[in-house]
Amino acid sequence: MKAILADQQGTTLEREQHQNNTKKLYLESYGCQMNFSDSEIVASIMNKEGYNTTDSLKEADLVLVNTCSIRDKAEQTVRKRLEKFNAVKEDNPKMKVGVLGCMAERLKSKFLEEEKIVDLVVGPDAYKDLPKLVKEVEDGRNAVNVILSKEETYGDVQPVRLQSNGVSAFVSITRGCDNMCTFCVVPFTRGRERSRDPRSIINEVSDLADKGYKEITLLGQNVDSYLWYGGGLKKDFRKASEMQKATAVGFSGLLDMVAKAQPRMRIRFSTSNPQDMTLDVIRTMAKHKNICNYIHLPVQSGSDRILKKMNRLHTRQEYMELIDNIRSIIPECGISQDMIAGFPSETEEDHQDTLTLMEYVKYDFGFMFAYSERPGTVAGKKMQDDVPQEVKKRRLQEIIALQREHSHYRTKSHLGNTEEVLIEKTSKKSDEHWAGRNSQNTMVVFPKQNYQVGDLVNVKIKDCTTATLIGDAIEKAE
Repeated sequence: MKAILADQQGTTLEREQHQNNTKKLYLESYGCQMNFSDSEIVASIMNKEGYNTTDSLKEADLVLVNTCSIRDKAEQTVRKRLEKFNAVKEDNPKMKVGVLGCMAERLKSKFLEEEKIVDLVVGPDAYKDLPKLVKEVEDGRNAVNVILSKEETYGDVQPVRLQSNGVSAFVSITRGCDNMCTFCVVPFTRGRERSRDPRSIINEVSDLADKGYKEITLLGQNVDSYLWYGGGLKKDFRKASEMQKATAVGFSGLLDMVAKAQPRMRIRFSTSNPQDMTLDVIRTMAKHKNICNYIHLPVQSGSDRILKKMNRLHTRQEYMELIDNIRSIIPECGISQDMIAGFPSETEEDHQDTLTLMEYVKYDFGFMFAYSERPGTVAGKKMQDDVPQEVKKRRLQEIIALQREHSHYRTKSHLGNTEEVLIEKTSKKSDEHWAGRNSQNTMVVFPKQNYQVGDLVNVKIKDCTTATLIGDAIEKAE
């Protein structure tokens, strides 16, 4: 059974439900795409325990919030939501409230013992333990499991697609991260990197295709370091047998397998780490029409000195050479960035290095933030947050302003093109227009005519803004 819902953009959404389930789960997610993917795993696990998801907080038996610790603002948002949940709980004492994800490991004691604002706390590797933990709460005990795993990939869990438009879906291929960037909490909240069995990935993608999905995004904190040889843990590769090594599957091999298994399905991936992206990956992208021409390639800074302090294991020059290779092999590739302004000890010269790198690349779009110290990270422990807040804000605004220029430069380059667009939803600004993305991940809007969500349509681009392409549909794509 599927419940048909509508989001704020008017898109028809489908949510898998079971008729025999009698309990209600209200689930909110914050942060990265991995968190939203994890929430679909949680929904699947709890679905088998008698819970259907609901959009009504007041009718929920169990409320779970999947949290993010990357920036302080995300944590403050979650805290405000927990206050709201507890206010509703006063009128519904049977309601149980739990925190999942990255904040769970870091703030378990505060949430459970000091502030007493949740009933259970569950880390990213302990979701299969949720049924037992909920039972402990029902028996009157607080429940917690934030133990990190070296093996768990949830490859055996078929996710329940939440708030899905039935067109696009996330497929997780790795968990955790071995890159110890000094600003990042992920290695401490999500554990060591491990890769998922490629057969389970192919099976999940094929199942999505059978259900009518048209596009998937392969997800990982660092997809380019995906490596499966029958064990999954990259760190054990040296211990693998020669036969295991000979049959090992890296990310380029996985991309090739997925593209061949479902040639009519669009394939995206995120996130890439510059130090791990190989020419093989870029060549595999170029070889398959159904792999989208888009790479999210975080750099964080354009200064070699700051990159070293961040423990980013690449230099400015190496990053620029990677960009050159991408442009050479896939000339029309869209590239986006993550950028941090005001990292500890950043000078005006370092900041100018970031701006000149941006001028070199001219990213299609980006995700830009002022540095905020995260407890538990190397930078938080060992580096003084010494760039004044007003300087951070000014530098961030300069980065944002330059990115707007480059985004407009990139969107203008599409004018006059006819581009394939996958319709995802009704446009936010007009009920008379569809919205979908082209291969480069840029949003395209055009009059609805006789098309529908899920159609691949050739669109003639006639106008643009800094972030959106505007056109007219010509015909369905083959």
